[in-house]
Amino acid sequence: MLALDDTLTVDPFLEGIVSHDLAEDRWRAVAARDRRHDGTFVYAVSTTGVYCRPSCPARRPLRENVSFFETAATAEQAGYRPCRRCRPHSADGTSTERSVRAARAFLDSHEQETVSLAQLAREVGLSPWHLQRAFTRLVGLSPKAYQNMRRGERLRANLRDGETVSRATYGAGFGSSSRVYARAGGDLGMTPGAYRRGALGETIRYGITPTAIGRLLVAATERGVVGVTLGDSDRALTDALKHEFPSARILRDDDTVGPWTVAIVTFIEGKGTTADVPLDLHGTAFQVRVWQALRDIPIGSTSTYSDIASAIGQPRAVRAVARACATNPVALVVPCHRVVRRDGKLGGYRWGDERKRRILENERAAITQGASETRNTRRP
Repeated sequence: MLALDDTLTVDPFLEGIVSHDLAEDRWRAVAARDRRHDGTFVYAVSTTGVYCRPSCPARRPLRENVSFFETAATAEQAGYRPCRRCRPHSADGTSTERSVRAARAFLDSHEQETVSLAQLAREVGLSPWHLQRAFTRLVGLSPKAYQNMRRGERLRANLRDGETVSRATYGAGFGSSSRVYARAGGDLGMTPGAYRRGALGETIRYGITPTAIGRLLVAATERGVVGVTLGDSDRALTDALKHEFPSARILRDDDTVGPWTVAIVTFIEGKGTTADVPLDLHGTAFQVRVWQALRDIPIGSTSTYSDIASAIGQPRAVRAVARACATNPVALVVPCHRVVRRDGKLGGYRWGDERKRRILENERAAITQGASETRNTRRP
């Protein structure tokens, strides 16, 4: 998921005082129209003289014209005026936004109950039809999908806290443990009992190898690849893996994961058209649908968050799609690097824009090379 650090600015009028990483994190939040960051900062556009919320529905400006401010007041002190569309100087937002916020809060406080759309609409004073459309547009999920997502999050949190499977199941609002076990493969990637214990009983083997774009970690269970990450430090890559699976038996075993590592490295270097390895994905049903849609993007091609949302049949779930891309645990194999902005610009990448650019260039080169070899073999 997108995350902002706690770096504080010293001069409210200059973006340069915050770290480059913080600025890029904020830009990714703006590009994804991530409503979770509303109230944490505002962004200003030098060409229009206007400042906005991160989730403003207006057309995205060019990155070079954007600066960030901690508050609406500091943006106005720097000479910017508030956007009339998203009203960044208003703490409450529009009446519809307030109603959706109230609906979301009601669902959060009634996770153990089944709340119908009609009941939720009565609670916030909107018609069911209006609430369904507004909630889906602003949150990125329908009220029902949002409640299912929250239950899944609570289930995983309960299991991680050490609760028994039965208590975690009922505490998350599921009617029976059989329902949870039935969906464990899609939501957890392993049985609830194993997940509760931080993957206790699971053996995860991993290998690290140098590539043209940095250090590559590939981790796998007996069922398939569970993690693919890039970085500059072996220690950081290993620590992140252990944090995700704190109770698993984690072994460095370059030989066992070697064939999968070779397949992924070959793909990175533009010498292959796919990184075809078995996967042991861990995610919600929605995330898995997004990740599958990413795998359907042809090599050498790109897509947008809006395209992906439409491909999975939820054209308004753009922000939820962006979050699913950001939490993709098997980079490169599930090619989130193929998602770009509508204007064709890269739009950010978890491991840096330069890596994203090089991966895409290598993919296009592989396609060109493959086409050339095909033509040569057809010559008499």
